[in-house]
Amino acid sequence: MNLVSETYKLVSEFPDTERFNLISQMTRCAVSIPSNIAEGTSKSTNKHFNKYIEDSLGSSFEWETQLIVAHNQEYISTEQFELLEHKIQLLQKMISGFQGGLRSKS
Repeated sequence: MNLVSETYKLVSEFPDTERFNLISQMTRCAVSIPSNIAEGTSKSTNKHFNKYIEDSLGSSFEWETQLIVAHNQEYISTEQFELLEHKIQLLQKMISGFQGGLRSKS
C-alpha cells in the first residue's frame, strides 16, 4: 500500500501530457499489486490464490518497467529512481517468497 501512495505522489509531478499514458499505467499497476493479493485471499485453494499472487508479481515488474521509462524521460531523478527501484525489487522478492510458500503447501 505504501507503493500506491508513493506512486500517486510521484506521478503528480509528471507532465500533463502523460495523464493518459504513463501516469495511468503506473497508478493502475501500483493499485493492482495489493488488489490482486487481497482478491486472492478469498480463493478457496492455494492453487487459485497463487494465480492472483502471480498477477500481483507481474504488475510489480510492469510498474518497475514504467519506473525505468519515467527515469529515462527525466521525469524523476536518479536518486528517486534508485530508491523506488530498490523498494519494488524488495517487494518482488517478498511476493516471490510468499508464492513459493503457497506452492509448497499445495
